[in-house]
Amino acid sequence: MQHIFREYDIRGIFEKDLNEKSIKAIGFLLGEKISKFHKSVTIGYDARVHSKTIFNWLVSGLNKAGLEVKNLGLVPTPCSYFTSYKYDNASIMITGSHNPPEYNGLKITINKLPFFGKDITSLGKEVVEKMDTLDIQDDFTCKDTDLLNEYTNFLIEHFSNLKNLNTSVVIDCGNGVAGVVIPKICEKLNLKTKILFQEPDGTFPNHHPDPTEEKNLVDIKKELKSGKFDIGFAFDGDADRIAVLTKKRNIKGDELAILYSKIMKNPQIIGEVKCSQVMYDEIDKIGKTYMYKTGHSNLKVKLKELNADLAAEVSGHIFFADRYFGYDDAIYAMLRVLELLYMKIDLDHELEKLPITYSTDEIKLKTDESKKFQEVEKLKEFLQNPPSNFPKIRKIIDVDGVRVIFENGWGLIRASNTTPVLVARFEANSKEDMISYKNAMENAIINIQKLNI
Repeated sequence: MQHIFREYDIRGIFEKDLNEKSIKAIGFLLGEKISKFHKSVTIGYDARVHSKTIFNWLVSGLNKAGLEVKNLGLVPTPCSYFTSYKYDNASIMITGSHNPPEYNGLKITINKLPFFGKDITSLGKEVVEKMDTLDIQDDFTCKDTDLLNEYTNFLIEHFSNLKNLNTSVVIDCGNGVAGVVIPKICEKLNLKTKILFQEPDGTFPNHHPDPTEEKNLVDIKKELKSGKFDIGFAFDGDADRIAVLTKKRNIKGDELAILYSKIMKNPQIIGEVKCSQVMYDEIDKIGKTYMYKTGHSNLKVKLKELNADLAAEVSGHIFFADRYFGYDDAIYAMLRVLELLYMKIDLDHELEKLPITYSTDEIKLKTDESKKFQEVEKLKEFLQNPPSNFPKIRKIIDVDGVRVIFENGWGLIRASNTTPVLVARFEANSKEDMISYKNAMENAIINIQKLNI
């Protein structure tokens, strides 16, 4: 069972991994840890068909630990974070995020910080060791707490300047929990919107709620192609990741960081290791950038540590501390994009002014879960003394995996913390160099994997 206790959260398959025994044990043992800082915990859940069942099991364990449980109901993950950061309580969000429908999981915040890494690993060991001996009876006692309206009204008030914005917007909620917030915001601000698939439905009947996959953006692209809309937004299942689309392009998270920084004074921006070098170079002209590990938990902690304004992942996790609380909120990120349009910033024009580079999308190289980190370490060793035909290396950054700086670009290979894959991305000043760096690093990994069988 230890495999469900991931770097950033707890995630597994319903009934196989996340069953009555394991969830009740997690609730009780996690509750004991929470009680050192808080007397109560809020719990929200996404639209997956088994989220309410997991909620009941979790509540039973938390009650046994002596905590007061507050039920947020069906909410986006950012609403769960909102309760933690604004009211200084612990929160647990039951969500499978962008994973297939059979998955679910827990995102945990304690003392205004993500509960992750070694803390989750330690909890996992304790759960595996003790869950067969724990006797936790059903106890679904909890207090219904409506903070969804407060979260929604906070956003409406915060962006009251957008009322009657003369911009046509199409929004794809993907049958995820964005659909419980987006319509009210659009109505109260009188935005000109068309909302696709707003009804939360954990079977995801229209398309999978992962906006990083182009195949899941077919519907919104069709609407933009019609010429009726100026901009489009798509959300993942729990509304902490966003895709922003114009008629011309799909704007990635690192490009959004560049755009957001344009209206900040001396912006301090954190990017992950997959972000384009262009992002770092452009923002450094007007402020300061930092490169750090991938992962929402890592970036939230770093954002607070550096007192920075914003952190961004290529995948669309955007973390605003500038005028906000410092967690990833895709609904808030959407409104900040509309604010740029309100300020007459032409997104396409600004991005067209950037240096031209050639980059791959995120590449996933399949590997064995037990070997992926070892393979990255072997790659580091290889790069210390590569063969003469390997592209010339200027610098190696190992903050998260291996990001190799070549003469005309860079390449990254890192182990995913959530799936049995190595994640790769490549960027260069020419297409030929990009392909050369990609082939060289992928071939190195393939040879390492052959020797590692």
